[in-house]
Amino acid sequence: MSPDLERTPRNLLVSERSSFLDQKNRISSQLDQLHFNYKVCVLLPECSSAPSHLDSALNTFSSFYLIRKLPLYELLDTHFLETVRHGGVSGLSYRTRLDEDNCVALMPNGRLSLSLDKDSFELLGVEGKPSRFNHRTKSRFVVCVDLTDSSMAPGGRGYQRLVTGLTSRLPLKTDFLMSLPAGGGASVQALLSRYDWSEHRPEVSSCSLTDLLCPAPLTSDPPAPLTSDPHRLLEWLGAVHAAVSCENSSSSFLSSLVCPEPNKKLSHALRVSVCGLLSHQDVQKLIQEIRVYLSVSPPGSASWASVTLHGFVDSPVSWGGEEHGVLRGGDNFLSLMMFPDQSYLLHLATGAHDTCPP
Repeated sequence: MSPDLERTPRNLLVSERSSFLDQKNRISSQLDQLHFNYKVCVLLPECSSAPSHLDSALNTFSSFYLIRKLPLYELLDTHFLETVRHGGVSGLSYRTRLDEDNCVALMPNGRLSLSLDKDSFELLGVEGKPSRFNHRTKSRFVVCVDLTDSSMAPGGRGYQRLVTGLTSRLPLKTDFLMSLPAGGGASVQALLSRYDWSEHRPEVSSCSLTDLLCPAPLTSDPPAPLTSDPHRLLEWLGAVHAAVSCENSSSSFLSSLVCPEPNKKLSHALRVSVCGLLSHQDVQKLIQEIRVYLSVSPPGSASWASVTLHGFVDSPVSWGGEEHGVLRGGDNFLSLMMFPDQSYLLHLATGAHDTCPP
């Protein structure tokens, strides 16, 4: 085995403990900055089925579009630009690999980010900068354009230069995922009518767990989260969501994952995941409903709940507009553990080849 594969990829992890009742808490702003999310996982202890208001939040995530072989110059169509300037439109190239392919991301604030190999960048002929993750040679470049800027108005110099590059010099096409603000479907029908497209709803899956081994500090009254070693807590949560057993002996060759000690068994728990191109507004709504669930549950029945939000591994951007890098791993997620008293424990994580989360 290669020595590189034997080593666990490094990561950057920021931990924060606060309360939703604190006016200075940054939950909303931090969620807003993780633009491209493909999966949200929820774990509810001592729960066999979600109450109706929570079930509704899980099953009413906004739909999104998959447009096949979309020429990138279509993102500069004058009618589409009007929709972009109103805000809330996001999109991402689909099934492209950030370390090998040309990738594109359209952020809700109207910023367009292209991650290009050297040959494509030189053909495009617009201003850009070397990727932060080139290492020894400048083999990858990043082009960032603000589509809401006056220079990108149709007919403007910057607009015309980018259109010319994407139509004559570098006619890139990609399968493209697109999410629109509520009621925005009509504004892109002209664009959709020119290509093969399909509308999708995020997929929801749930599983009722029994005899789940859980860290005892989470089940204490009041809960005392594992702040001393957050990696152990996140490792346990990841194992639960991946359906990997943590009840392993020290001689096990299949898995060395164990539940942090001290621990105890929960008689039952509910594990739910939602997959698709997820909007942060829908995630915010889900978190709010979980807060309500925790506040109205009888004492002792729901001592905590967790939400883990995963960003796309191959998105050109991760937190905010910062460049995302993939060499090994591609971590890009947020984990939120909430308690009935409205306090929370937040973890923000990226791979070692990213800037530090906010």
